[in-house]
Amino acid sequence: MLRTFSALLILGAACPIFAQEKKPVDVPKGEIAKYTFAASKIFLGSTRDYWVYVPKQYDPAKPACVHVNQDGIQFNAPAVFDQLIAEGSMPVTIGVFVMHGKVLPADEKTALPRFNRSLEYDGLGDAYARFILDEILPEVEKKKTSDGREIKLSKSGNDRSIGGSSSGAICAFTAAWERPDAFSRVFSAIGTYVGLRGGNNYPTLIRKVEPKPIRVFLQDGSKDNNIYAGDWWMANQEMERSFVFAGYEVKHSWDEGPHSNVEGTKVFPEAMKWLWKDWPAPVKAGAGSRQLQEILIPGEEWKLVGEGYKFTEGPAVNAKGEVFFNDVGSSKTYKIAPDGKPVVWLEDSKRGDGQAFGPDGRLYANTGAESKLLAWDAEGKASTVTDGFKGNDLVVRADGSIFATAPFDTPNNSKIYYISPKGEKKVVDQGLKFANGICTSPDQMLLYVADSRSHWVYSYQIQADGSLAHKQKYFHLHVPDTADDSGVDGLRCDRDGRLWACTNMGLQVCDQPGRVNCIIPTPNRRLANLTFGGPEFDTVYACCGDKVFSRKVKVKGANSYMPPIKPKTPGL
Repeated sequence: MLRTFSALLILGAACPIFAQEKKPVDVPKGEIAKYTFAASKIFLGSTRDYWVYVPKQYDPAKPACVHVNQDGIQFNAPAVFDQLIAEGSMPVTIGVFVMHGKVLPADEKTALPRFNRSLEYDGLGDAYARFILDEILPEVEKKKTSDGREIKLSKSGNDRSIGGSSSGAICAFTAAWERPDAFSRVFSAIGTYVGLRGGNNYPTLIRKVEPKPIRVFLQDGSKDNNIYAGDWWMANQEMERSFVFAGYEVKHSWDEGPHSNVEGTKVFPEAMKWLWKDWPAPVKAGAGSRQLQEILIPGEEWKLVGEGYKFTEGPAVNAKGEVFFNDVGSSKTYKIAPDGKPVVWLEDSKRGDGQAFGPDGRLYANTGAESKLLAWDAEGKASTVTDGFKGNDLVVRADGSIFATAPFDTPNNSKIYYISPKGEKKVVDQGLKFANGICTSPDQMLLYVADSRSHWVYSYQIQADGSLAHKQKYFHLHVPDTADDSGVDGLRCDRDGRLWACTNMGLQVCDQPGRVNCIIPTPNRRLANLTFGGPEFDTVYACCGDKVFSRKVKVKGANSYMPPIKPKTPGL
């Protein structure tokens, strides 16, 4: 057969693409209007056309579902929507068909425009999603139909689909990947998941990142492009296998076609039926990898602990499981009360950044502005442990010794200090670009240090005198396509030996050999530091900018001020 059509086993046997159905005698025709948009604050200087399709059945009393397509009108979409809406195979849906942008020269006779298609479509990150959500869709809602109906669009991701062809297809998936709250259904024809602007990383990220509520239909042909950037045919199959692995709802149509819209146009009606099946039932996320299932509790999501802070940092947990965190902007330290609500514990924490409890029950913190390392007792009375360096994060071991990072003394030449139980300090390493988060392995024999301006977490072996040996760039972190570094900050270990690293992409959870096993995003896409709190130390508390979130997990944190724990040997 020219085309095969398959799906996840859990979705049942494949259905024929062209079902023999009777078409309604009279299919109401929607209307299409063309507009131009040239006021983007995201893609500066760009101008583009876009088209808005409004079905005849649309009633402004109820916000309509939305379909967004890149490269303008494709796949004979308006006629398909007329048919599917009339027969009840998809809800009343307004189509928004957006052309890629161009930055026009002063004189097109002598100079070319800057063509933004690859920038906007092939690039990873949330820029295009923000462009659609913050700029295009609000413009659409300013329009009216020819008969005066106001256009009102649903804001629910469950009521939105997005699609495209080639670079427009990866663009559609990226918008849903970055904003699953805004787009939950993706049609991808001959998708460009290759090495143009980082799209070749998607098959790996899909396997590692906690699954998102996205349903995806893929189409591609065996004669698709095989050029300098990669093999489209193989890349699309790799995407499908990654979706299956992670438990996504995915369906595909493979054929023998080239890099064209011919086959995508043929399967589009059936694809849209499948993408909208069971609506308005929400699209659900899969279970994810074994590594995710080992640490996450099904149905347990992030919970908001507190918000409205200037910038939260340095959560620390005491032996009772009580969590303390700083609002660096206000110099206040908060304690999470038994009812789960933060209350002010210390009015002036001297702008402390990193903090950690010690075996003596005191809360230790670096106060970079004062170049001191202080410790507070249970009554909030401070005493100086040592001074003379502008510290950042720190960790206190069970023997009372301390390691602290000092990235502010010399740019691109951060120092790591060791402070003995007697308060004697010495520099035990230097040279990291920006030494930030720090923790020990559960057995307290390895020291882990985050270099925020790289994609590395360093590993050292701790010697008996507190000196460090065998320095190694060890944990290899993922970096967002839109960043030059991972932004890795806070570090913690669980009792099984995993390292939990706070990064620009979320919590990157690594195994002891230094490999990222899984990535857990936070609700507001921000993350500075974390700790394991609660009576059993099995709840992650994450400082996320102006908010603090918590999430109960299956594993327990390893606190360095408690007796060392030897984890089992990892799989190599």
